[in-house]
Amino acid sequence: MSSLTGGQISLNLTDNFKEIHPGLTKREAIEEANRCLYCYDAPCIKACPTSIEIPKFIKKIASGNLKGSAKTILEANPVGASCARVCPTEELCEGACVLNNETKPISIGHLQRYATDWAMQQRKPLFEVGERNGKKVAIIGSGPAGLSAARELSLLGYQVTIFEAEKEAGGLNRYGIVSFRLPTEVVQWEVEQVKQLNVDIKTNTVVGIDITTEELLNQFDRVVVAVGMGNVPHLGIEGETLKGVYDAIEFVKRTKMEEPTNELVGKKVIIIGAGNTAIDAATTAVRLGAANVKIVYRRTKNEMTAYQFEYDFAKQDGVEFRWLTAPTKIIGNEQNEVVGLECIKMDLGEIGLDGRQKPVPIQQSEFVLETDVVIKAIGQSRHIQLIERFGLDHSKGVVEVNPETYQTSQEKVYACGDVVFGNGQGEAMVVTAAQQGKEVAKAIHRSFVLQSEIA
Repeated sequence: MSSLTGGQISLNLTDNFKEIHPGLTKREAIEEANRCLYCYDAPCIKACPTSIEIPKFIKKIASGNLKGSAKTILEANPVGASCARVCPTEELCEGACVLNNETKPISIGHLQRYATDWAMQQRKPLFEVGERNGKKVAIIGSGPAGLSAARELSLLGYQVTIFEAEKEAGGLNRYGIVSFRLPTEVVQWEVEQVKQLNVDIKTNTVVGIDITTEELLNQFDRVVVAVGMGNVPHLGIEGETLKGVYDAIEFVKRTKMEEPTNELVGKKVIIIGAGNTAIDAATTAVRLGAANVKIVYRRTKNEMTAYQFEYDFAKQDGVEFRWLTAPTKIIGNEQNEVVGLECIKMDLGEIGLDGRQKPVPIQQSEFVLETDVVIKAIGQSRHIQLIERFGLDHSKGVVEVNPETYQTSQEKVYACGDVVFGNGQGEAMVVTAAQQGKEVAKAIHRSFVLQSEIA
């Protein structure tokens, strides 16, 4: 039976999805906070996409002012509780800490979690609605970018309505990140903080079906498109319709919506792809009792898009990695069940437009890996139909925006988050999406201020 970090898989699968790290105790938090040098021109602030005043919130922890600490974090980052758990802090704030050259960096992420966990336990609003200005803004999508934009706009006095296609609000954080890294209750608290600012969140509402784009443009003064990404695209190989082939996004989503099942217990699982979603799918499969979990990737470790800490996490869970391996066919039996994955070995050739070497098949190097389950994690599709209903300029689903205002080709429509990431435009992280949501809100506010001045 596969092992988990810190022990064997529990017979109760639900236990395997509890948050892995317990968080700092009061003593640990104060000791860690007192290690901070409280730099004047702190590089950690510059490294944070939302520019959290990190020395300030840490100093408040040291002095026992947890409310002040939490507000410092959340003023800058409306989804700061989630980011405390999922941000690549090793590459961002902690990576920039001046103590890296002497001992070890301050555990900024853990301290951020300590402060925001305290705020969650209080279950009280931390911010107040701004004085209403009579303007209405619609936001499509309630992920990190959408929630962030909604929070900022409400503080600025706008009447905000979020339209969310899913049953619950939260977007990527709610459905796309495994619960043992980001528990649902954390996301729900962040959603409630936004709702308490009189933001109306309409769930189970699909724009284009339940309400048209024309209706949104007519009923609201501005529209923000923050829809994120869609499902995993097809591999384009034989056998994709066999029983036992999963979409990684839907696979992870099911564990967030339903009680874990024993359908993978004792089975061999292969994940295709090496991004963060692939890692989530692999570590989820381990927790569902898979006997063996492999990730196959057509490039090498150097080209994978998963963060290093995600890779390390998967290795600790016993996940195997097969580099320079591309799938060519999913093999089934007479019952249309997956029994194997035919692959071909690859080599790296010329550098492509994305800056990475292109994988090239090695002739006559085909081989078969035995497996019961194949999970596709080769990226995500774009909401092109919705984008085109608004008449927005885009490049393969990546909406083109003014880099300073996030205004699209349509004057009343703005866009932020995953829908503008790609083709070399930024890095799709929760924290960068949150920052873009803030910037969109400020840009919308500036446009109205400018209009009033002209009038």
